[in-house]
Amino acid sequence: MAEIKIFNPDGMSKPAPYSHVAHVKTQELVFIAGQTPIDASGAVVGRGDFEAQCEQVFANIHTALRAVDADWKNVVQFRSYILRPEHAAAYRAWRAKAYPKMFPNGANPPHTLLIISRLADEAYWLEVEAVAAL
Repeated sequence: MAEIKIFNPDGMSKPAPYSHVAHVKTQELVFIAGQTPIDASGAVVGRGDFEAQCEQVFANIHTALRAVDADWKNVVQFRSYILRPEHAAAYRAWRAKAYPKMFPNGANPPHTLLIISRLADEAYWLEVEAVAAL
């Protein structure tokens, strides 16, 4: 079992909803490819609806975690890609609402957010990668 300490060092800001550091002692890491708002049938979920895309993307990540007998507590890093600068505030708001259920101890993993010009499909407004420690 991984030993995970997620925190914000003294002398650094206290960001929300993420932390600056995840210190991990483990023998196994799981790298989850960028998840898009695609359901199990391959259909785009939330076309034109950013919040619905957030829900599907994180549902996909959770499915991948469960496939390796892991859960949110095992996540040590997220990297997110969004297309529109105006979605940054909506994404932070969605995470502020969702993270307390995902990370009830308040140890939100480090999270890098990038605003880019294009994703693999024009219907995608969000893609998220994850790293988990077992």
